[in-house]
Amino acid sequence: MNIRFEAFTDKYLDKAAEIYNYYVQNTTVTFHTEAVTPEEMRNILYQDDTMYITLAILDGDVLCGYAYMAPYKKRQAYRVSAEVTVYLSPEAVGRGIGVQALERLEAHAKEHDIRTLLAVICAENQASIRLFSKCGYEQCAYMKEVGIKFQRLLDVVIMQKLLKS
Repeated sequence: MNIRFEAFTDKYLDKAAEIYNYYVQNTTVTFHTEAVTPEEMRNILYQDDTMYITLAILDGDVLCGYAYMAPYKKRQAYRVSAEVTVYLSPEAVGRGIGVQALERLEAHAKEHDIRTLLAVICAENQASIRLFSKCGYEQCAYMKEVGIKFQRLLDVVIMQKLLKS
């Protein structure tokens, strides 16, 4: 395993869409219900502000995932908060890569005076809940029946980590 992280670029868009679409088509991890194109991935992953970051996660030279930090909400008072997300190819799950990705996002957040990191997770996604818990996130909200996928109503958990200055 030769995992490394680098700035996400357009050369990874096709593979990122492939990874994401696995979760779209097979799980409730994402609330997208239809596959996305590489162009739509660009809109998801790139932010207009250098305060936020998107990382390519590589195993050797192959993209095995991505992690990003985005505005929680696009209002000025929320600038101290960011939403964090990690997606790994199915074969990369369970290898400690998610922990490494969150550590890198957290370091970037601290450098940019972001105080609160939030993860919005489908309540069925116990693997992500365990990952974020392991990294010091705590559940701060539970929203019932806010999504529907595969003809099932889905709950959402919001997990939060307060960063020390």
